[in-house]
Amino acid sequence: MVERLVVIGGDAAGASAASQARQRRGPDDLEIVVLERGRHTSYSACGVPYWVGGLVSGADALVARAPEAHRERGLDVRLGSEAEGIDLDKREVAVRDVHTGAADRIGFDQLVIATGATPVRPPVPGIDAPGVYGVQTLDDGQALIDALDPAYTHAVVIGGGYIGIEMAEAMKLRGLDVTVLDRGAQPMSTLDPDMGVLVHEQMEEMGINVVTHADVRAVETGPDGRVRAVATAERSYPADLVVLGTGVRPATGLARDAGLPLGDSGGIRTDLRMRVWGGDPRHEGVWAAGDCVEVLDLVSGRFRHIPLGTHANKQGRVAGMNIGGDYGTFPGVVGTAVSKVCELEIARTGLRESDADAAGFSYVTAVIESTGRAGYYPGAQRMTVKMIAERVSGRLLGVQIVGRDGAAKRIDVAAVALTARMTVEDVTALDLGYAPPFSPVWDPILVAARKAAQRLAQS
Repeated sequence: MVERLVVIGGDAAGASAASQARQRRGPDDLEIVVLERGRHTSYSACGVPYWVGGLVSGADALVARAPEAHRERGLDVRLGSEAEGIDLDKREVAVRDVHTGAADRIGFDQLVIATGATPVRPPVPGIDAPGVYGVQTLDDGQALIDALDPAYTHAVVIGGGYIGIEMAEAMKLRGLDVTVLDRGAQPMSTLDPDMGVLVHEQMEEMGINVVTHADVRAVETGPDGRVRAVATAERSYPADLVVLGTGVRPATGLARDAGLPLGDSGGIRTDLRMRVWGGDPRHEGVWAAGDCVEVLDLVSGRFRHIPLGTHANKQGRVAGMNIGGDYGTFPGVVGTAVSKVCELEIARTGLRESDADAAGFSYVTAVIESTGRAGYYPGAQRMTVKMIAERVSGRLLGVQIVGRDGAAKRIDVAAVALTARMTVEDVTALDLGYAPPFSPVWDPILVAARKAAQRLAQS
């Protein structure tokens, strides 16, 4: 008898799960139905800011595999189909056609929940006014591009995280005066404040106005109902466009309503194989992957919600492998992420000081300045590296980098060291590549590790 796999969500995690299951099980053995409420599948949401900024030619460039390509591979992809409920007793998903409103129920033997995350919208007056845009999907990006008008002069970005700073760059590339309003002490709260201030200062040097401790009170509108300014507790900032960069939360309404287990951060809790399991036999055959799930932080040992496309693709692949009869696990993450705003590169992995405090670590920190190439080589530019190490053991706990000229990808060395649970003394001995166009004799990562080791010896 043919089994049916229903996948809720057709982007990174869902499409990966469906594709991997199909590679291992043919249509005579497994029917695969993918429910996607939007118009696209398998696209890079991370690329939307660069498309909006004019660095990417169009939406098609961000699509890794269109619905038609998935269908050619034996997946029943149903666009405009929104899942509205999961009945674990009847093994059915309630579905609504977003265009016609027609309702249907689809039975399943296996189920993958890949519902992603939803943008956080500040609960202030005017937040839904015309001229306010999120940038979660390709349709969001298209709507913002369509709204751009040569007469516009001012854009306000609410939020100074990854999406916020990337959209600030996009608006600047479009020729607008840009103000970023962030409620934190510094932009990029995924960094410690002493590193975030470097981002703040250099964004200001680029001509982007960054306002911290900004308590947004309202999006003000004109007589036509369209946005004209964003008001904080201190003043109003003129705006022809407002872009939301206030982060996301896991989209787990379906899972919660079905009684599936959620973790402390609100994400779906799975095991290493991406199975949803809360001790209830009805959970058998239910899987989850992507931005809707929690992940194990391999450094702190805690579960966290870290919505990144890298994780989503890997988790979807693991779920699909297991559904297909193979064996795979997703062991966890160390929290590696990179971003940029204009020429400035920003990277982090592992724990911040606040994370280390919350996890109960006693630690030392080291901050160094170096260059990405030999100092005498043309084009060498400064970068700042911060390293956190556990007191006594010397175990590396986290690294942050702010700089230019290839600074960000140096974080990968630190990510590998964290995964391997190396000490900072171990890191100082790494045999990293050297030539003047690529690095000083002592790579910045090695310099930071050496300084951290010295701090440990003094503590």
